[in-house]
Amino acid sequence: MIALASEDRAELEQLAESWRGLAVLCVGDVMLDRFIYGSVSRVSPEAPVPVLHIQHQTTMPGGAGNVARNLAELGAHVALVGVRGADEPGYEMERMFANWPSSTTRLVEDASRATTTKTRFIAGAQQMLRADGEDVRALSSDICAKVIDAVQDMAHGCRAVVAADYGKGVLMTAQVTQALIAAAHGNRAPCIVDSKLSDLSAYAGADVLKPNRGELAAASGLPVFDIEQAAAAAKALRLQAKVGAVVATLGGEGMLVADEAGVVHVPGYKRDVFDVSGAGDTVDAVLALALAAGAPLARAALLANRAASLVVGKAGTATVTTAEILQDLRAQDVRGREDKILSWEQAAAQAAQWRQQGLKVGFTNGVFDLLHPGHVSLIGQARAACDRLFIGLNSDASTRRLKGPTRPVQNELSRALVLASMRDVDRVVIFEQDTPFEIIRLLRPDVLVKGSDYTIDKVVGADIVQGWGGQVILADLKQGQSTTSMIARAKANTSGSP
Repeated sequence: MIALASEDRAELEQLAESWRGLAVLCVGDVMLDRFIYGSVSRVSPEAPVPVLHIQHQTTMPGGAGNVARNLAELGAHVALVGVRGADEPGYEMERMFANWPSSTTRLVEDASRATTTKTRFIAGAQQMLRADGEDVRALSSDICAKVIDAVQDMAHGCRAVVAADYGKGVLMTAQVTQALIAAAHGNRAPCIVDSKLSDLSAYAGADVLKPNRGELAAASGLPVFDIEQAAAAAKALRLQAKVGAVVATLGGEGMLVADEAGVVHVPGYKRDVFDVSGAGDTVDAVLALALAAGAPLARAALLANRAASLVVGKAGTATVTTAEILQDLRAQDVRGREDKILSWEQAAAQAAQWRQQGLKVGFTNGVFDLLHPGHVSLIGQARAACDRLFIGLNSDASTRRLKGPTRPVQNELSRALVLASMRDVDRVVIFEQDTPFEIIRLLRPDVLVKGSDYTIDKVVGADIVQGWGGQVILADLKQGQSTTSMIARAKANTSGSP
């Protein structure tokens, strides 16, 4: 198992911006979520229970309906197939879905069953009680046939299909689940399955299975108390269920992505958790849209993980928008600048991790005292030659030895932070030596980049990089661009002032 490399913000932004308008089919158990809010000031005289003074209530779609709601909020065109009863909660859901923009809904009426309803009673921020009304029988054969017809009708043009199975009957038979998977594959679309069932044989052939920690343990029959155990269980479940991949959600510990290439751990985010209701639905929606937009599964899981970390900070069965995801990515970019400045030990581990993922690691170095267009050009050319770029930065002490007692103008932390803010710079590592030879030997880059004012035989580290099969590149330089000349011009302008 490997840990996923840190995020490329620009790549994730581009992904989140690319999925607007994509069509996604969602099939499963729709339900009605009621939230009744109030305050408690006394205990009932009839029994030792609190009395809730009701102040207001809200109603929203739950289950597969909430997955569809998440998709709609993210800008997708949603096709939703489910089953409802011939009752007021069912009619209320129909009215809700009728008001959604860019959505099409087919709720098959089953007069023999009640619409699933969950009612939560909340005092302040504390949930006191949840009352469920539900029918968990499998669908009758004639209702199954109607659901399959609806799936086949509405699958046309869909770029992803989500099976939202809450164990309420709609997806209990292999006849329906296999028709759903066939409809997805007929459209060359991935099928993402979120099922509460421990027997997942009906989903054989699906592309992605998304259990939480408890569901992973129940379905695999293996312990999942730590990351390593959960990774082993995810690998085993992928084979048992005969699915393409397993994406296991582990709450604050993030996610595990298990596919034929192995297992990747997507670390969690430290957030203030207000309410976890519906976080899994958000993961389903973002996974589906990211895969529909062509993202690799690990990258889709990373973005879904971030979206879920946002939604748990909201009350109730909440959703997240693309704008919120983009805003968080940009804020994280500011917060993450210091995280891009690594110790030698951290840098060595990061370089090894990137190479293990098949990424080409690049390295260039310098003082980078007053950043100018020549620096920007050099860094841009270096980044274009690799997948991930390290900048080796001379420390203050080594800069003084190289440039004289008046340099650097900016201290090493300031210079490192400026470099870390650049999109083309993936990591910064400071070295104390006069040359970067030791840090190059430690990082073992695949590509070493220096300016064309050098010849390859004069580039420090060129021989060892070429010795392990790496490449040395001499980047074009912008003439007349240097920190020394900038300082000289500034002094001349100052001395010439009245």
